[in-house]
Amino acid sequence: MRAGDIFTVARQAGYRTALIGKNHTYLTEHDVDRFVEFSHGGQRSGPRSDEEAGFDEWLNGLSHRTAVEPAPGGVAVQNPHRIVSHAATWIDSLGPDEPFVLEVSFPEPHNPYQAPEPYFDLFPPDVVPPNVVGEEFLDTASDEMRYLRRIGLKGDPEYVNNMPRARSNYLGMLRFIDDEMKRLVDHVRGVGRMDNTIVLVTSDHGDYFGEYGLMRKGVGMSDVLMRVPLVAYGPAVAARGASESFASLADILPTVCDYLEHPVPDRVQGRTLRPILAGDASSSAYTSAYGEQGIGGSRLPIAELPEDSLPGLPGPDATPGSPTFDELNAVTQAGRTRMVRAGKWKLICDASGEVQLFDVVEDPSEIRNLAAGDGAPPILHDLLVLLARWSMHVEDETPLPRDGYARTRQQPVEAPAALRGS
Repeated sequence: MRAGDIFTVARQAGYRTALIGKNHTYLTEHDVDRFVEFSHGGQRSGPRSDEEAGFDEWLNGLSHRTAVEPAPGGVAVQNPHRIVSHAATWIDSLGPDEPFVLEVSFPEPHNPYQAPEPYFDLFPPDVVPPNVVGEEFLDTASDEMRYLRRIGLKGDPEYVNNMPRARSNYLGMLRFIDDEMKRLVDHVRGVGRMDNTIVLVTSDHGDYFGEYGLMRKGVGMSDVLMRVPLVAYGPAVAARGASESFASLADILPTVCDYLEHPVPDRVQGRTLRPILAGDASSSAYTSAYGEQGIGGSRLPIAELPEDSLPGLPGPDATPGSPTFDELNAVTQAGRTRMVRAGKWKLICDASGEVQLFDVVEDPSEIRNLAAGDGAPPILHDLLVLLARWSMHVEDETPLPRDGYARTRQQPVEAPAALRGS
């Protein structure tokens, strides 16, 4: 049974809808009023010029590797620029009084790591700060982290040599998206719609960015992967600057429902962020955050895997443009791992019974597990209880029982006082 989503809610509330960019969902062109799909290999639906098609062919040819020269065609053929152009055209097609909900989904910043001029050398490799933790960490890291490095080296012969350029390109891609977001907001303002529009900017994951000798994502729940930006802008947003409150991607839909004055659908998790955006940082509902990873089952015996059929590496039937290696595979995603953040603490537990505790203020790279050995701090107990509460909180509560039963929405999980701001 499908839960409600942003576009279902928006349509019910009388809003026009569009999804333009990467479709990281189950939605199709039938679920929105305007649908133009892009992916990491370029545009997948909608009109495109010969120049754009040529760039898409080049992009696919990278096979998710790193470009060591500026991308051809300039800014105009890049995914972010084309996506914003499609979005602006759709906004212009609306009547002046038609409200809208628009998702603009950039495939970047992501592998393949590439950027056009002037972004290609905006952050040259020799000026990008060095990584905090190098590949030496992998000597004592989990088997899964070492496996990610293993298939990276096997799938891309230039994995290590091109890492400085990949990091440079990644920063260039970030700045490129900043500029395209400004172009989109300026367009909304230029057509007189900014006075009643809210812009939310976020991401689905981070990137190792060379930390631990790794690029991409896939393994573990390090903050470099889990802690993504969430930026809100508009006349209804009173708060300014960074907030110390904890939020989650699951909070986006309840927040949208709040602003649309629409009930939150059944089976939807998360809590509205409207109080935070209104400048109220006093609520104890935003004192922790929870995350999940893994497809279940047991960890694969990595040492027993044959070299000629390693999960995540392309097989003999791989299509042109396929990734040289896929970081999301049967090794990196095996098992179940759960995480909770509160104050300066981060707790990670997996189905095998492994427990990791980090002080992310003193140890932002998460290399000293304070739960190991006999010297775990007393705060570990509070965090384990908090994680257990979150695990129950996010269980699916449907179908609802019949015959006289009534149930209100769950109250948010509040971190114990000892964890707040610690």
